[in-house]
Amino acid sequence: MKTFVKICGLTDTDAVAAAVAAGADAVGFVFAESQRRVSADRAAELAMAVPARIKKVAVMQHPERDEWALVQQVFQPDWLQTDAEDFAGLDMVDGIRPLPVYRDHAGSGVAVVNWPQRVLFEGAQSGRGQKPDWNRAAHIARRCELVLAGGLDSETVGEAINKVRPWGVDVSSGVEQRPGIKDPDKITAFVQAVRRLESKHAG
Repeated sequence: MKTFVKICGLTDTDAVAAAVAAGADAVGFVFAESQRRVSADRAAELAMAVPARIKKVAVMQHPERDEWALVQQVFQPDWLQTDAEDFAGLDMVDGIRPLPVYRDHAGSGVAVVNWPQRVLFEGAQSGRGQKPDWNRAAHIARRCELVLAGGLDSETVGEAINKVRPWGVDVSSGVEQRPGIKDPDKITAFVQAVRRLESKHAG
């Protein structure tokens, strides 16, 4: 089964080009407070080089309605990634899919009765490269399409996929030269690591 690959926190043209060339399925642009934060105009500019087959993801955290409206209008994402509880207060135009975020803690998933079709599960704090508990992640992955994030890089993603069986994987800090600056070679290596595992399983 093909694993969906999202490269997140892109801030420059070289990183975007590397993600596209490597065969990523989605690219994420951060609008929340972060070293990777970009404006809606900058994200729209960078996304001009992204083919339609690759999903453009707006990554936010508790956005104000006006903030989301600007990102939605200017950047025109395919998906919105933000905390699950945020969606109730946001207007979503037709065609934009939600990617609700759940963070890891001891009771993660216990109170959720009806999981959304697709979720992102990450460490306790976003953007810090924190690895979530893979056992809890695997539990959730059996109930919905789970995108696993946090603490992944080209060396660890194979083990993560084998243990969690996620629908997709998401990487940001694991493909950086330094915080906020992506390394094109690391982006390529990450995607290749995922695809090699797929080929191994297919064989």
